[in-house]
Amino acid sequence: MAKRDYYEVLGISKDSTEQDIKKAYRNMAKKYHPDRNKDNPEAESKFKEVQEANEILSDPQKRATYDQYGHAAFENGGQGGFGGQSGFGGFSGQGFNFEDLGDIFGDFFGGGNSRRSRGPKVNEGADLRYNLDLTLEEVAEGVVKEIKYKRKGKCSKCHGSGAEPGYNMKTCHKCNGSGHIQVQQRTIFGIQKFTSECDICHGTGKIPEKSCGTCNGTGLERETITRKIRIPSGVETGQRILERDGGDVGENGGIYGDLYIYINVKKHEIFERRGNDVYCQIPIGITTAILGGEVEVPLLGGKTTKIKIPEGTQNGKVFRLKDKGINYGGRLGSEIIGIQIETPTNLSEKQKQILKEFDDSLGQKNYKEGKSFKDKVKKFFSKFEN
Repeated sequence: MAKRDYYEVLGISKDSTEQDIKKAYRNMAKKYHPDRNKDNPEAESKFKEVQEANEILSDPQKRATYDQYGHAAFENGGQGGFGGQSGFGGFSGQGFNFEDLGDIFGDFFGGGNSRRSRGPKVNEGADLRYNLDLTLEEVAEGVVKEIKYKRKGKCSKCHGSGAEPGYNMKTCHKCNGSGHIQVQQRTIFGIQKFTSECDICHGTGKIPEKSCGTCNGTGLERETITRKIRIPSGVETGQRILERDGGDVGENGGIYGDLYIYINVKKHEIFERRGNDVYCQIPIGITTAILGGEVEVPLLGGKTTKIKIPEGTQNGKVFRLKDKGINYGGRLGSEIIGIQIETPTNLSEKQKQILKEFDDSLGQKNYKEGKSFKDKVKKFFSKFEN
């Protein structure tokens, strides 16, 4: 299969600047990084293709050669080819060349990286976690929250390159820019060759001519970040929101990790969430329950409304206020009002006497539920007679 044009691989034009190439490489490397595409088998080959294109186009001399001769200039042992060989190396000296089996034996004996690490490495920064507390009111409608946190950012002096200003990055002298070196290790199979990450450039293939005095060549510096995060309505405790590039930046011009925002909805003093509905228990007096009336109930957002209590309302009666709950995907839940009839306490003797006289005046017709229950009990016990 013919190789794709390197400029096409990075999605840039032939007159692109070095900054354009660097920016395009970072974006494409992040897009196809194997750690982010574990379920996509094609990502690994695309990631290697991006690395190969960057290896040539980021080097002015190799780029000029490629512009003149194309891929042919780097085939059949030509200089500047992409690091790593395919297939078995055959027999080398007295032992078998296990260069391409470094994946397998490296896992057993700690001698190498995985196959996808061939070629200069892109250092990816660590992902970060931020715990965000929200009120139920914020969850109901959605909110934009401003957060502040610390992370590893690009050095303000060298802008992440690791090189002292005025100095450039040069090809690593130990790995010749491949990011990997050949090492030998004694195993149960004898002395074997493995591919390992270069200990000088840490896999990037580049080292500074002079290390930055501020970050000691890492390209990193602690920074405080302020971000505005849009929280959609309807989120729940335990859910997380992904903010791309919000994490630490990788060393020596690496790419940013991500920021994961974990949601915690604080307990409300009045309302209880039930799916997209909110539940509120309202106490009413016994007189209101008997005679009926109006009561004022709270709504999310600080407003109130009045609901009508019918005559003879029983304890536990539920009222539903439509579209007064949580907004989730454009669909509004309800506010559910549960009635709790409060029994009066600390009565005076006169009040007790009035209530007793009132109770004596009541008959079975005034207690529909009680009469119904008594009838059920009578019917139940009649089964055991005779």
